[in-house]
Amino acid sequence: MTTVRSTPVRRGRPRRRTSPRRRSAVLVAALTAAGLSLTGCSSTDDATPTDAASDAALRPTTDPASETSAGAGAGAGCTATEVGTPAGAATTEIVDVDGDGAPDTAWMTGGSGRSFGVTTASGATFSTPIVSASPVPASAVVNVVGDDATPIALVDLGREAQLFSLINCAVTQTVDASDTAYVFDRGFADQGTGVGCTEVVGVLQLAGLRAVQEGGTWTVTRTLVDLSDGGRVAADGTVDVVAEGAAAADPVVTTAQEVSCGDIVAGDGGLAEPEA
Repeated sequence: MTTVRSTPVRRGRPRRRTSPRRRSAVLVAALTAAGLSLTGCSSTDDATPTDAASDAALRPTTDPASETSAGAGAGAGCTATEVGTPAGAATTEIVDVDGDGAPDTAWMTGGSGRSFGVTTASGATFSTPIVSASPVPASAVVNVVGDDATPIALVDLGREAQLFSLINCAVTQTVDASDTAYVFDRGFADQGTGVGCTEVVGVLQLAGLRAVQEGGTWTVTRTLVDLSDGGRVAADGTVDVVAEGAAAADPVVTTAQEVSCGDIVAGDGGLAEPEA
């Protein structure tokens, strides 16, 4: 049995072209019944930043041109760049992130110098290094969240998920109020288990989930993430206990251990780091 209980706000330590996998109507119904109303679920409300985050990961490879995002409506999009998608990179079609109304392409390179980037339909390419000590091959999802349709990327590294803003024709790692990388724990630090997007009044909102086994059943806690400055700054928001007494196979529990946003699940047929 699952129940929904709201708790006070709690501040934590800031801590594909392939087609996306579509969740079944049965799964969506199960999530809704559990009080999640989720098309994805997300990571920890207590996530702590990793030592791997560096200044290099916070710097975009192109200078911001204008406040361009998917929520800006059909426009000219980002200005084309001389450099395009790197040879050998894994690619996948994604939502429009630069506001020209056309789908864009996300890509990822592998190896020690692995990176994540976007090449828009207008011909602009921008990227950032994937800086992490995790040996797990990276995977990623891209979507738009919030009332202003802010384009974001979640890069799953097994032990953590890194969050990036895709506004202004750049990939910028999201930070907290203290300018520390805002990273979701995936169970490595025992502070969270997944990350994704919760539907709130018809709008996808980034959220964090933590699934904890208590005896033979599971409890799932959700923390909404408040984004500002075009997704470049994040803070922990409202915390809710969304499931208690749930079985291990309950979609609420399994989804809480994924990195997803909307219908796309990282590592499930979408964008993944290619073999070096």
